Amino acid sequence: MKLSNLGFDPWFEKHISDLHQVGHGIARISAVDRGSYLIRNENGEVPAELAGKFSYQVESPADLPCVGDWVTVQYYNDDTAAIIHGVFPRKTFLRRRTAGENIDFQMIAANIDGAFIVQSCHFDFNPRRMDRYLVMAADGKVEPIVILTKTDLISPDELDLKLAITNSTAITTRVVALSNVSGDGFDAFKEMLVPGKTYCLLGSSGVGKTTLINRLIGQAAFNTKAVSGTGEGTHTTTRRQLIVLGQGAMLIDTPGMRELGLLGTGDGFNQGFEDIALLSKSCRYANCSHEHESGCAVRAALKDGELNKDRYDSYLKLKKESEYYEMSYLDKRKKDRAFGRFMKSAKKQMRD
Repeated sequence: MKLSNLGFDPWFEKHISDLHQVGHGIARISAVDRGSYLIRNENGEVPAELAGKFSYQVESPADLPCVGDWVTVQYYNDDTAAIIHGVFPRKTFLRRRTAGENIDFQMIAANIDGAFIVQSCHFDFNPRRMDRYLVMAADGKVEPIVILTKTDLISPDELDLKLAITNSTAITTRVVALSNVSGDGFDAFKEMLVPGKTYCLLGSSGVGKTTLINRLIGQAAFNTKAVSGTGEGTHTTTRRQLIVLGQGAMLIDTPGMRELGLLGTGDGFNQGFEDIALLSKSCRYANCSHEHESGCAVRAALKDGELNKDRYDSYLKLKKESEYYEMSYLDKRKKDRAFGRFMKSAKKQMRD
């Protein structure tokens, strides 16, 4: 297998001279599990660890290698193990705010061509959560595709309603409805997978992500668990991993995410709410908040029924949340840089 079959295209080749050193190879991160790594090269997978110098220079957890990253490596023990020395720039990425009180980014995957946002038609169906995933994908310049699973558990009328709601949320996004039980819609899903391209499965626990992979592979290679009576999924997948399918496409499976915090309100946020961004161009004021200003085209569309109130409420909620955490993140980075300068100055004084 060539590196190009794993997604190493001319965009990454342009960065070789900046990173590559004599005696080092190039590989792709295929799994990350609590600080340990697996890399995939032309010959297969090899366990890897971070070089001490690289670990020391990392300023943020988001700078550490994640699944899908391309890295420079040095092999040892007859090429059965490797040391990671550097990470190539990321063409695209998926990230979220870290869970808990720490304000920082957590990388989910990198260099993704498409993000399959998986929602069950049964208990998990949640358009507002879909909004978050759409913003996440737009933020990292990844094409989103919505996959509605478990269509066999609802009636045709219920499916039509969920498709209508999905299309009003994911306005410019492709949507596929399927059943892992009956196989309906599965061929349409498979046709989206292009050899040499990388896709990521996103969604809550129990929506059928791992079952999709098993069906693609043609065997139960990965464990699945039944969904509870309340519809709450259980965490079957415990780590992010890149899987090379027989037809040449690559899939990254991810554990279900209970928290999906966002950071920033830039172009990615606006692309996640394209309908509202388009309406806002007709607002009287360029900095319209769409809450109380006169001449607000967004609120006018809401009043006329052109814009769904649930979507409007979701927009305001996510916008305020993102702005708040973005300010907190920028403040944190300023403090981190100030502390870094202080430590360098202190070390210099000790040497003098």
